[in-house]
Amino acid sequence: MAEFPEGAPCWVDAMFKDVEGAKSFYGEVLGWTFGDASSEYGNYTQAYSDGKAVAAVVPPMPGGEAPSQWCLYFASPDAEATADKIRSAGGQLMMEPMQVGTFGTMVLAKEPSGAVFGVWQPGEHRGFEKTGEPGAYAWAEVFTREPDKADAFLKQVFPYGVQRMEPGDDPEAAGMDYKIYSVGGPQNPVLGRMRMGEEFPPEIPPYIQVFFAVADCDDAVAKAQSRGGTLHFGPMDSPFGRFAALTDQQGAAFAVIDMGKTAGEMPKMTDA
Repeated sequence: MAEFPEGAPCWVDAMFKDVEGAKSFYGEVLGWTFGDASSEYGNYTQAYSDGKAVAAVVPPMPGGEAPSQWCLYFASPDAEATADKIRSAGGQLMMEPMQVGTFGTMVLAKEPSGAVFGVWQPGEHRGFEKTGEPGAYAWAEVFTREPDKADAFLKQVFPYGVQRMEPGDDPEAAGMDYKIYSVGGPQNPVLGRMRMGEEFPPEIPPYIQVFFAVADCDDAVAKAQSRGGTLHFGPMDSPFGRFAALTDQQGAAFAVIDMGKTAGEMPKMTDA
């Protein structure tokens, strides 16, 4: 399995009060199966697609009241050094570098505009065993009301190149502020950044939207709704695929995308 370059998304997990409910929901929507809970690590349970590790779910820590949400981890060759960069760039460390047995070292942090993310220095656990295929991670976007803060932070912490997406002639895209971060050149995009507009209720904090690939977006949305999920946007066609934004039955936001069903021309990108 290929190594993930520094700054590339390499893993996702989520904390759920009802882990069995989450397993049932994502098993139906994304076709996941699940391994045994690891009692040594807080009943951390890996999810698999076609036998390959793609994510994990875990119950809250004793006394924890954090809302259910997906956490995206970025690869790092040195978690301690990345933690130092996070501090220097104005981020907040929510969990100092912590070695997780022989699996690797993790950090949990919040960028200055408020979105939570993780850092993972791999040991035995390398990260995603597949991406970009149905049932697996496909893409992620930072949603923020303070894009300048997020942009400055991301460029200080990770070795990113940055491009801005031009709205073109689409009236619905007028005023859109969207950037794409890449590692090793613009041919390898790894992360989007979207400014949150007035369409986002003020009580919704900045967050990272995780996209999972599916074979059929509309079918995945129907399955999610049948299991108590809520549709917030879409399904919508785009040059990148047909996608929709949802929350699961416990309130965790996620998106699904059928990357085989594209429509329209790719937007123009300019260096930012």
